[in-house]
Amino acid sequence: MGEKNKVNESLLKDDLYQAVNGEWLKTAVIPADRPTAGGFSELDLNIEKILMNDLGEMLEGKNVPDDKNLKEFLKYYKLASDFETRNAEGFEPAKKYLDAVLAIKDLQDWQDKWLDFALIDAANPFSFFVDPDMKNTQEYALYADVTPLFLPDKTYYEEGNEQGAALLSVLSDMLEKLFEKAGYDAEFAKKTISEAIEYDRLIAPFQKDSTERADYVKVYNPYSFEDFSKLSTTIDFGAVAKKIVKTTPDKIVVTEPKFYEAADRIVNDDTFEQLRSWIFVHTLMDSTGFLSDDVRVLGGTFSRALSGAKEAMKPEKAAYHLATARYDQVVGLYYAHKYFGPDAKADVQHMVEKMVAVYKKRLETNDWLSKETAKKAVAKLDALGINVGYPDELDPLYEKYLVDETKNLLDNAIEFRRIQIADNFDRYGKPVDRTRWEMPAHQVNAYYNPSFNIIVFPAAILQAPFYSLKQTASENYGGIGAVIAHEISHAFDNNGSQFDEFGNLSNWWTDEDLKHFEGLAQEMIEEFDGLETEAGKCNGKLVVSENIADAGGLSCALEAAKGEENPDIKGFFLNWARIWCMKSSLECQKLLLAIDVHAPNVLRANVQPKNLQEFYDVFDVHEGDGMWLEPEKRIHIW
Repeated sequence: MGEKNKVNESLLKDDLYQAVNGEWLKTAVIPADRPTAGGFSELDLNIEKILMNDLGEMLEGKNVPDDKNLKEFLKYYKLASDFETRNAEGFEPAKKYLDAVLAIKDLQDWQDKWLDFALIDAANPFSFFVDPDMKNTQEYALYADVTPLFLPDKTYYEEGNEQGAALLSVLSDMLEKLFEKAGYDAEFAKKTISEAIEYDRLIAPFQKDSTERADYVKVYNPYSFEDFSKLSTTIDFGAVAKKIVKTTPDKIVVTEPKFYEAADRIVNDDTFEQLRSWIFVHTLMDSTGFLSDDVRVLGGTFSRALSGAKEAMKPEKAAYHLATARYDQVVGLYYAHKYFGPDAKADVQHMVEKMVAVYKKRLETNDWLSKETAKKAVAKLDALGINVGYPDELDPLYEKYLVDETKNLLDNAIEFRRIQIADNFDRYGKPVDRTRWEMPAHQVNAYYNPSFNIIVFPAAILQAPFYSLKQTASENYGGIGAVIAHEISHAFDNNGSQFDEFGNLSNWWTDEDLKHFEGLAQEMIEEFDGLETEAGKCNGKLVVSENIADAGGLSCALEAAKGEENPDIKGFFLNWARIWCMKSSLECQKLLLAIDVHAPNVLRANVQPKNLQEFYDVFDVHEGDGMWLEPEKRIHIW
């Protein structure tokens, strides 16, 4: 994909993305079981192929490493791959979990069983988790959260939203067929499905939409235990909190206060049957991937309608993804140790350190930051943690994932959920573990964690076109260099900039600097807001944090590239466009436009270079060209 010899030179001044990727896009075929093809997806497909081959041989008893955690994974993989047994069992493994939902007599009974249901991740409008306290990341806090809707976002329920209506029709049809396969009669199915969707529609107005959730800092709304306990007269939230953390917490952080303040309208005697039906439907859908193959395929109908994938995964591939999802860090370490060399790790580490140095210089010489704010920004950068490739040690939680081969796949999966959630709840009151990786080494991605002030680059993303020892330094800076600087920039985007060097939510800005920064962020919103794509218009507010990170990432990576011997600025920008190459279903594009905090790939590739003078110089872009942007509209933040 995006081969260097396929660049259409005549298009470079008008559409960088098409000039670099157009030839590939004309002939590229999206895999039937995926919604996208392109840079990230192609790397992921290649890793999938490698690991399915390696792990498949291990299943056959070949080349099995002497690693107890990997051996435990293989037991689970074997259960997932045994479709003969899964097909013979049909819906039966799920029946006891569905019966447990139907056995809930009333609201009091539901509350009495709250912890039991929470530990197996049963649906509940009000969910809880333990995470570092955003104001003091040395300690854990209890967070009160909300469960996602059936539809991707509350706006899908708005009157006149045709996409929402169409998706509800697909959901209802799928559920009717699942109820039939599970052996429930048509009358029960119709009533339960109707009540579940009515309940989902009932709670939707009280939830945040995707744009509101993109304002990450606003999830921090601490309530005292006393005030939290008073949020409902029908739910004893205080008792729930004490059960979860086995003590009386001083405070509970509520991510969506409007939702919790509406608790009595959401849960009461009149809504109880709808609530139970909603829990039942969630339980039914959540079980399908662990049952017979026909149920698995049927149970994925709704998600495929959302993404635009044309077919379900083949059984072998589905089993691979199911098993590796549970043992992701185990599989990630296997992949990293076998396929990620020390030379590449050392080279990327050098690039990260160089990028940090470029950023530091930028902060120190910035023409709009006061010395006071710049000093604190540099202190945050100096404290930035850098993780490349893979974690040094496996999270000990995986030692607890012991497969019971006398039980079916779903029972084992439910037990693993119980172990994972209990482990999360048990963190309360203990020292915060800052060594945990949130992504396995074989995942093609990277991230910045504002609460820990760390950037993480799993081994999988450190491949062409992002990075290769065979690419020029400039091309690597246009790829992985820009990704590295992007993640650094998240420490100074509209969300990350509100956390200090220790990861605590704290304002370290002068009033004047903060006001200026917010003005620049607004300009970034306006630069993208309303831009047309094949699937609709971009929502500038939804994608602002990622766009600030893209702008800082590209600009700083360019400066680093220019600092190398014989820089190739043209190659830098060409590889920037190449890494965003993607072909996707229209359904996927529409979904991402509605809920994703990242701008569409074509806009990421084309808009950010317009802000940089070097782009105009190297491609000789002038007024009247498609890639031209008036100088006064070009945005420079970092």
